[in-house]
Amino acid sequence: MKTGVADLPLHYGSCPRWLFKRMKKLGKAVTEIIVYEFGKDEFLKRISDPFFFQSFSCVLGFDWHSSGVTTTVTGALKEGLKSGELGIVVLGGKGKASRKTPQEIEKLEKIFSLSTSKIEKLKIASRLSAKVDNSALQDGFQLYHHSFFVSEEGKWSVIQQGMNPEIHYARRYHWLSEKVKSFVVEPHLAICCDTKGKALNMVAKESEDCRKTSVDLIKDNPKKLKKYLLLDKKHEIDLKNFRGLTNAYEFQPKNYEQLILVKGMGPKSIRALALLSKLIYGKEPSWKDPVKFSFAHGGKDGHPYPVNRKTYDKSIEILKTAVENAKIGNKEKMFAIKRLKDFYLK
Repeated sequence: MKTGVADLPLHYGSCPRWLFKRMKKLGKAVTEIIVYEFGKDEFLKRISDPFFFQSFSCVLGFDWHSSGVTTTVTGALKEGLKSGELGIVVLGGKGKASRKTPQEIEKLEKIFSLSTSKIEKLKIASRLSAKVDNSALQDGFQLYHHSFFVSEEGKWSVIQQGMNPEIHYARRYHWLSEKVKSFVVEPHLAICCDTKGKALNMVAKESEDCRKTSVDLIKDNPKKLKKYLLLDKKHEIDLKNFRGLTNAYEFQPKNYEQLILVKGMGPKSIRALALLSKLIYGKEPSWKDPVKFSFAHGGKDGHPYPVNRKTYDKSIEILKTAVENAKIGNKEKMFAIKRLKDFYLK
């Protein structure tokens, strides 16, 4: 289950080298205490929470309200934790680095002595989380960053980000393995977002019939669907490349998870099947953007949503304890705690 989504202003700058070096050192020191005091599972749980992640970035000294916080903080943690000595590593990254995630997962067989079956499950989890946020949920944000946190027990968390240059915003998605019941049914637990619009949401509960019909449609010869796919533009079906549908037909997927993992089944193919499900069988997909509250302001249109102060207080307490016990200088601790307090009071 996803544990949150956050929207942030798109930022094209880069982190100064001196700051990244400090973030790498501080990130490892703080993570070490969290793992030692609360355990690896708790670290994965906390880092998958948008509020904790933003708080963590403040502790490290990075501007919390920009898209760069995602790539920079996860990048610093990847460098700081790469030895695997804390029982957690960060794989993937921005752009080309994200596409190396499967190869990096394979290396965990040696780093953590994970079994071949666990390695394969991790690969599938990484691929599915990216496929869902880039194709099954079509909210206008194109993924360009994918970070995969993995513990030595094979548990995981995903932090990935998409961009929408037209509105100058990025959207961040968080996943947590222990909450995943299904990758394609209501995967969001908490959504934090400053922007909201129309979205094809094939992972909504309301899209259940549409998902089943999409799978049924693909089991029949896709050539029969061409007459519908070539209809007038008013039907909003735009698919010129049938390769993805042909691949899916040859594979004969048993469920929607298998369908979206088929090579060539991108956003257009998934959208075409959803619209055909509606056109032919009347099975309507959900068009609701899965946004529940604004991260930066606490609510949409001036209407704040309830804040779980108990959870937030616990997050602050964990970070404060970690900073106070981290192997860093007193001056650095003082500034880190001040940044944390300033963020919490905003």
